[in-house]
Amino acid sequence: MTQSKRETERKYEPSSSGADGLPDLTGVGPVTSVTAAGPEVLDAVYHDTADLRLAGTSATLRRRTGGSDAGWHLKLPLAGDSREEVWAALSDDVPEALRELVLSRTRGAELRPVVRIRSVRSVRHLRDTEGRVLAVLSLDEVRADSLLAGGGRAEWSELEVELADGAHAGLLDTVERKLRKKGITRSDSPSKLVRALRDTGASREAGHSRQAPGEVVPGSPGAYVLAYLREQAGILVTLDPAVRRGQPDGVHKMRVTCRRLRSCLRSYRSVLDRRITDPLRAELRWLAGELGVERDQEVLRDRIGGAVVELPDDLVLGPVAARLRVWGVSHGDESRTRTREALASARYLRLLDALDELVRQPPLRAGAAGKTARVMAKAVLKEYDRLTGRMGHALEQPPEQSRDAALHQARKAAKKVRYAAEVARPALGKPVARLGKRAKAVQKVLGGHQDAVVAQDTLRELAVAAHSAGETAFTWGLLHGQERAAARARREELPSVWRAASDPALRAALRH
Repeated sequence: MTQSKRETERKYEPSSSGADGLPDLTGVGPVTSVTAAGPEVLDAVYHDTADLRLAGTSATLRRRTGGSDAGWHLKLPLAGDSREEVWAALSDDVPEALRELVLSRTRGAELRPVVRIRSVRSVRHLRDTEGRVLAVLSLDEVRADSLLAGGGRAEWSELEVELADGAHAGLLDTVERKLRKKGITRSDSPSKLVRALRDTGASREAGHSRQAPGEVVPGSPGAYVLAYLREQAGILVTLDPAVRRGQPDGVHKMRVTCRRLRSCLRSYRSVLDRRITDPLRAELRWLAGELGVERDQEVLRDRIGGAVVELPDDLVLGPVAARLRVWGVSHGDESRTRTREALASARYLRLLDALDELVRQPPLRAGAAGKTARVMAKAVLKEYDRLTGRMGHALEQPPEQSRDAALHQARKAAKKVRYAAEVARPALGKPVARLGKRAKAVQKVLGGHQDAVVAQDTLRELAVAAHSAGETAFTWGLLHGQERAAARARREELPSVWRAASDPALRAALRH
């Protein structure tokens, strides 16, 4: 069993050691009183792979005794000063649940003790007028011992300010201004582990096994493409724990990341050799497909369930909610299992390794060192021309299934324009940003149309099942009609949105 919480904190270099190093923060912002707690004696053994893969992605895994939360702690980076902390009960070995959550980072490599950190902690609680704890101020006297070959020992003092649950994040800024006036500055190490590895020399020893990244010319097309790929590959790894734990929108975000990676590799074939990237695109398509089963189920469940809730009670006839719930559970369990099996597979880990290898040793082509504006604009315009062709074809189709299929293909092309523009935006600026924004608008309309088309198919299945069970299918038919109307409305909206996206001035701006 695991528990999770959001941790928001900042670390500082104290002006002096010992309990006297804790500054008095009474009267700072909403802090009206400060109370003492502790001291605490903490003993933590940090685990990582031999080449420090967790530390390399700003994650930490430790087994700690002492304090009020003894146990295993996995900390995963979030935005700004925050991290997610996942707690598991004390055990001799790394809990399987935590081992699974770091799999995208470790790739199955053995987790072993790398550093032991012992701290004596003095604690102060910063309270408001009603006595509620707003933040915890602590001073740690730290001793770190490397457990890797060639590592040594390091000692230091560390001041930490951690927000309490529900406290306003602005309190950290208020406290920091006071600390700066007292000559207390932010630490250059985001965590104890980072400092311990650096000061004991362990990170230098482990770093010998790492490969240097492939060389690219700064400001070149290759540099921009690789920066985008590196960012998206990192996002894929970061999203993995959220998807495994079924967190809201995790599957959707990971699926979109796969699409961004695939699109970049396709659009910028003049930069990277497709003999290497095409097999990688195929694997990304596989992963997106596995995730898509669960994501499509989520979209349908929320869309149909929301539509049922909005209906007047007198139009909901029969056991509609019960049938929808059974449908959701049966399809949801199957799709969830498929996602988990994909993430547990060796194929998935090989894909992550291949992405790492791509950005470390990129298969550069001549276009990687070409004129940046020309190479990147050409790639974007090529996708734009493909979208133009597909939109023209779709708008000419009769109002039958063939048109729905053609509009779906146009939607895919609009995504490719948008993602190609994302890659080029740091290099080409506002002109490509405008084109990407227009392509996104087209994608949104076409996405609404596709969702309505898919929902119609599902509602028909539910109506048939209800009729076969002797239930009235009235409500399902009513919802089906609403989705037909929604699809028609999106088709009627599309021509004006497409006219804005096909403005010749957008193309002309990219060509200059």
